[in-house]
Amino acid sequence: MTDLETPAATPPRTGALRRAAPALLGYAGVRALGLITLFLWSAAKGKSAHTLLTARWDSLWYTRVASFGYGWQVRLPNGDVHSNLAFFPLLPWLERLVAALSPLSYADAGLLVGTLASLAAAWGIFAVADHVYGRRAGVCAALVWAVLPVGIVQSMAYSESLFTALAAWSLYAVLTGRWVTAGLLASLAGLTRPVGAAVVAALWVAAITSFVRGRSTPSARGASRWRRALGMLLAPLGAAGYVLWVGHRTGRGPLGYLDIQGQWGNGFDGGYAFARFVGDKFTSFPSALAGVGLIAGVALVIWLYVSCVRQGQPLPLLVYSGIVTALALCASGYFGSKPRLLLPAFPLLLPLAVALARLRTARSAAVFGAVAAASAVYGAFWLNGSGPP
Repeated sequence: MTDLETPAATPPRTGALRRAAPALLGYAGVRALGLITLFLWSAAKGKSAHTLLTARWDSLWYTRVASFGYGWQVRLPNGDVHSNLAFFPLLPWLERLVAALSPLSYADAGLLVGTLASLAAAWGIFAVADHVYGRRAGVCAALVWAVLPVGIVQSMAYSESLFTALAAWSLYAVLTGRWVTAGLLASLAGLTRPVGAAVVAALWVAAITSFVRGRSTPSARGASRWRRALGMLLAPLGAAGYVLWVGHRTGRGPLGYLDIQGQWGNGFDGGYAFARFVGDKFTSFPSALAGVGLIAGVALVIWLYVSCVRQGQPLPLLVYSGIVTALALCASGYFGSKPRLLLPAFPLLLPLAVALARLRTARSAAVFGAVAAASAVYGAFWLNGSGPP
């Protein structure tokens, strides 16, 4: 990890895109394979792949915010109320902006934003891994993120790609000592998803650590100190501003947003509800297999995080991925959403990327090709079935 007080040496800006080109081209190829497979699978099932990508589940809620603003809600038969105030505003703002500047509908604008954001996210992941482990690992990191089983979400009108792009570039700015840029991007990430708090925490921990390490060094004073302080100040503004606005709108004060999430069944219980959900799978033999799979999945995530620690990842990455993982696994919301909630935790993939980078090019290409094909088939099957609510 470089000294966060001084920007690390980075490739010239004119060559940044060229340096990232293999990662971006590979990522685009994987996503294109996933989309082609989805369209063929959906056609065989008599469904519209376009509708699956733009007009189901959360994407509908985002387009309704873009279309009608906040205040729309659904009352369920059991009396629960689902309000669109649960959805952070940056994606619908961008949908509205793109629709105003083009002939696209809000739904198609969301798909365009998601597609461009996914490329920006892949580039950001490459930049972080390239900075820490080298270019080859950076390419592998972007491709590993692309071939995740739930990678099809990256191509939907969802906010995961937009958030991951902002988080990755904010973390890159932290690692290279660009504090104001990091703070601005963290603030935008906080306007995208509640887990934006993880980006803020990573920046704050890095800034405080940098201050402690460099307080006796003259270069740690003056303009550099003020840039760091400004970045820390900017980082939480997005999330805090929206949460406070929701509290004011609902008349419930600073905790109003938590009430909104509670109506959706979302909360943080330390993983108790998820543990009960997994335990209930062992009440019968067929579902017990799913329980074993869930336990194996959680164990894999924990193993990856431990590997990140043993690998000596920079502290901001560990803080960020740790919080994203904890919020995903320990939330009491819909359990089928947990795989996609883990999508932004890309630092967990860096140990795999480093291992794949050590293979010969032909062998790593074969691995990525096989996994990409499997991911494309699973994504098409998943999206035509239960999907990612």
